[in-house]
Amino acid sequence: MTPPTLVLVPGLGGSGPLHWQSLWQPRFAGCRRVEQADWDRPTLPEWMASLDAAVRGTGGPVVLAAHSLACSLVAHWAAGHDVRQVRAAFLVAPADVDSPAHTPVEVRGFAPMPLACLPFPALVVASQDDPYVDPGRARAFAAAWGAAFEEVGRAGHLNTASGLGAWPAGEALLRRLAGGL
Repeated sequence: MTPPTLVLVPGLGGSGPLHWQSLWQPRFAGCRRVEQADWDRPTLPEWMASLDAAVRGTGGPVVLAAHSLACSLVAHWAAGHDVRQVRAAFLVAPADVDSPAHTPVEVRGFAPMPLACLPFPALVVASQDDPYVDPGRARAFAAAWGAAFEEVGRAGHLNTASGLGAWPAGEALLRRLAGGL
């Protein structure tokens, strides 16, 4: 059986060179990264088309590794696309697109947050002090999506500002979810 390809799905602003997603890219053979035409002014239809093209472009099974706004993107995409290639989704720091108190106006086009059960195994990873989502909301997203939930303490938005570097603990969680990478 063909091992799955890791598909990195950055959120608003993309993931800069010191973000764990960027640091993981060269570590995983054949890894792909979803690219967007505009990282700062996201539109759901365009972002879904880019995600769909990246998944289809692999030609085989995939594991999605999404951060922030991209968690909502994956949930929206899963509701209306052929997901048979997806073996699992690693959903990190899901931004609460429904909450003006937690997220900027630029993400409102991704609301409401889809709350249907995902048709593939998933793990939601969240921090206790993420400014973009209340911990209870992150746990509720995981429950609605039928995903496992992992709280990783006080680590902010689990991004570059969190000082995670290559985030070896996150990589261990990813490998536990999708062992064949």
